[in-house]
Amino acid sequence: MVRIRLRRQGLKRQPSYRVVVTDQRKARNGSYLENIGHYNPRTRPATEIIEEERALYWLSVGAQPSDAVRRLLEHTGTWERFQRLRAGESLEDLVAEAEANRGELPSPKTNYPAPGDGESKIKAREAKRLAAEQAAQAESQAS
Repeated sequence: MVRIRLRRQGLKRQPSYRVVVTDQRKARNGSYLENIGHYNPRTRPATEIIEEERALYWLSVGAQPSDAVRRLLEHTGTWERFQRLRAGESLEDLVAEAEANRGELPSPKTNYPAPGDGESKIKAREAKRLAAEQAAQAESQAS
């Protein structure tokens, strides 16, 4: 059975994924038939790129998406367009609609915001020390 699923890429604790079409019996990072997109959860917002035409083709010939890929397809609107393809709309019209609705891509660099005051142990410790110093200064000025 042909499956559309995620293939992990990246370093330790820095995952990014490729959306690939493969035989269900192959290993997670084993050989695949075709790469149809990629997903990077480490950017804000997450980067989700699916080649619409190829995804619709593979879905139309019976490839089954994994649960994670199905959520990606629903989020990008590909799953809804696949349902319309099954109802009889033309593939060319659906692909043109997907290209027109494609939003701006986030930067490929990871852009997690820095922790705010008190959100990390080091910053919390530093904020507590500064508050104690300010209280001591205020007390010494009052006397």
